[in-house]
Amino acid sequence: MSFYFAQLLTGLANASSLFLVASGLSIIFGVTRIVNFAHGSFFMLGAYLAYTFVNILPQGVLGFWGAVIVAAAMVSLIGAVIEFAILRRIYHAPELFQLVATFGVVLIIQDLTLWIWGAEDLIGPRAPGLTGAVRIFGEPIPEYDLLLIAIGPVVLCGVWLIFHRSRWGVLVRAATQDREMVGALGVNQSWLFTSVFMLGSFLAGRGGALQVPREAATLLMDLNVIAEAFVVVVIGGMGSVLGAYVAATLIGVLNAFGILIMPTIALVLPFLVMAVVLVVRPWGLFGRPERPQHSALESETPLRLLSGPAAYALFGAVVLMALAPLAVDEFMLVLAVDILIASLFAASLHFLMGLGGMVSFGHAAYFGLGAYAAALATTTLGLGMIASMILAPIAGAMGALVIGWFCVRLSGVYLAMLTLAAAQIVWSIAFQWRDLTGGDDGVLGVWPAEWATSKTTYYYLALALCVGGIWLLHRMAHSPFGYVLRGGRDSALRAEAIGIDLRRHQWAGFVAAGALAGLAGAVFAFSKGSVFPDELAIPRSIDGLIMVLLGGVHALFGPILGASAFTLLEDWITRFDYWRFIFGLVILAIVIAAPDGLAGGLNRLGGLLTSLRNKEAAR
Repeated sequence: MSFYFAQLLTGLANASSLFLVASGLSIIFGVTRIVNFAHGSFFMLGAYLAYTFVNILPQGVLGFWGAVIVAAAMVSLIGAVIEFAILRRIYHAPELFQLVATFGVVLIIQDLTLWIWGAEDLIGPRAPGLTGAVRIFGEPIPEYDLLLIAIGPVVLCGVWLIFHRSRWGVLVRAATQDREMVGALGVNQSWLFTSVFMLGSFLAGRGGALQVPREAATLLMDLNVIAEAFVVVVIGGMGSVLGAYVAATLIGVLNAFGILIMPTIALVLPFLVMAVVLVVRPWGLFGRPERPQHSALESETPLRLLSGPAAYALFGAVVLMALAPLAVDEFMLVLAVDILIASLFAASLHFLMGLGGMVSFGHAAYFGLGAYAAALATTTLGLGMIASMILAPIAGAMGALVIGWFCVRLSGVYLAMLTLAAAQIVWSIAFQWRDLTGGDDGVLGVWPAEWATSKTTYYYLALALCVGGIWLLHRMAHSPFGYVLRGGRDSALRAEAIGIDLRRHQWAGFVAAGALAGLAGAVFAFSKGSVFPDELAIPRSIDGLIMVLLGGVHALFGPILGASAFTLLEDWITRFDYWRFIFGLVILAIVIAAPDGLAGGLNRLGGLLTSLRNKEAAR
């Protein structure tokens, strides 16, 4: 019994650390509606800065806790700079753009941290005066863990007092309810948002600084903590600090006992809890159902049919790709296959987002299911390449059939987070089911059939399958089914009022997108000769989001442009030492300067040229 009590205290200590991060994330979202993917980077910076100041300031209690406060304050100032320079420009942008922009900030901070502190893990000193352990029921409990358990409620009470007993807190709560009315009353919303962002960043930085005596500061801290922080915020209810505390406690305790009772699901337990909560209570435990101030794709122009010049340009591009083997070497053919795979994957995600208005943070699940289905059908069942490729879209569609059934009941950020949870569950199964998938060793020896071993032959096969898949998506987009998805995206109430079963159509949209993503996964598997769990992980889904955003959400050929540019850019940039920094700058430039992507830029350029020609003709 004493052992389980000690495990409970360990879970509560971890929960307190997680609450510090999640509370800041929840506060920021509640007021600014920014889905801040870079919040984990503030946590990481807090740890690195605390490590630095602990070694600079005088040794002792005052030096250690002074380093924690100074580190958190510096992270707060860094957050203010990021809010002022970047996020202030995209407050009215769709949530997808905000997420991708903050992901660009993550990449920049990762490489800056690598440049300043190096790649080695940094182990900080123990907290002075708290280096021992206290025996409770005979079990040794670290004194520092007991302090962390106490810090959580103290921070919760402090935040409550700030928001309920200060004029600033009243203004913040008012802005959470109705930002337009607060602005109409003469409140400077810009500086209010900056101060809120500073408070959220301070809490994240403090959470990271407090981890220095418990774990090493590493470059992976940001991505490791942000996933669980999002889970906590969503379970508790977006914008609810009390909900974040309850959810952090729930997740911390479940993780502590899950490792003992069911170690095989420990990696995915938080996502399982989030999925269950969202299915039962779609707005979280302490959240409130409300219409978001801007949906994922609100205030957009309708998807445009390809104009005559654009259609000719696209046809010409296909012809050039068909002639490519005559002019390029094998390396360029491999790169061209990667572009084709990325184009089909991005087009399938765009079918959900652009037509259905359903943003998915876990689209890699269907891509990975297709890749694994093709790989296992070849290596385990002994099927041929064509038969395996037929099974791949079926596997992707079946995965989307199950996931979509739950997801279509939600909308906005909650829908996106449920897709993320589902993808993480699928990833966990692939990672841990070693007997079938090989675990992190992957499935090897997935090679094309003898007649397709030539790079040129496989390129033509990939070209036929990927172009055929994109053409099928294009046909569905301009079918009655596609128009129903658009109608539901623009006004769900009107679509349902005229008798359309919108959820059934959206569910079918998930299945169609999953099938084509699965086909892209199959082409990928035979192209690379192997499949690993990484193809199901969050970075693969983020890549798809960036491709769609880069090309332009409002144009059907946008994902093709975005996938091509992303693949070429990634191939070029990753040759540099600090490629994440460059890539992050590119992402921010696109989000801020060209929110309608490459397709929108080309349309504007075409409109400008037409206007110039008309002026010349008028003269």
